[in-house]
Amino acid sequence: MTDCGCELEAEGDAQRRTLRVVLAINAAMFVVEIIAGVLASSTGLIADSLDMLADASVYAISLYAVGRAANIRRNAATASGVLQLALGFGVLIEAVRRFIGGGEPIGVAMMAMGFIALIANSFCLWLIAKHKGGDVNFRASYIFSANDVIANIGVIVSGLIVKLSGSQIPDLVIGILIASVVVRGGIKILRMAGSGEEAS
Repeated sequence: MTDCGCELEAEGDAQRRTLRVVLAINAAMFVVEIIAGVLASSTGLIADSLDMLADASVYAISLYAVGRAANIRRNAATASGVLQLALGFGVLIEAVRRFIGGGEPIGVAMMAMGFIALIANSFCLWLIAKHKGGDVNFRASYIFSANDVIANIGVIVSGLIVKLSGSQIPDLVIGILIASVVVRGGIKILRMAGSGEEAS
């Protein structure tokens, strides 16, 4: 049987379709969530929106890397990791600024937006799970999406606590935790890329 590479080409096309969908979802959710976060004075929502931006950027980089040489895919993963670190530290700075500047977060808005983001990220995770055995970029994408689902649940819980307690502390805490998850994810991807880890 002649190896025409048709299966690899079909797999690459399927990966590109998945990446385009999750890229569009994350880009749209970034815009919606950053607006909601500013209006609701919520560090958690702003942090989660920046996480959406980081993910959208990672998916764009991964889309570029699909079907390319191994060294290009590793370089793309490295770029994804660096971007995650930069945005993670940006979220930490925003959390500190909010803590100093004050502001009363709106718990109901946090819960509503967190729930919408949870649905969006759960769908993205489901799509990416089909390809999580792929190269380092898809494994990175799976890690980011799984972290997003956890972060969304955290935003919903903190929104409930903010509503019940009237304190901004839970919102600040979840913002810092999301930033920590983003930074940790970036470090993990950099290690994967640095080790030359690739799917067989």
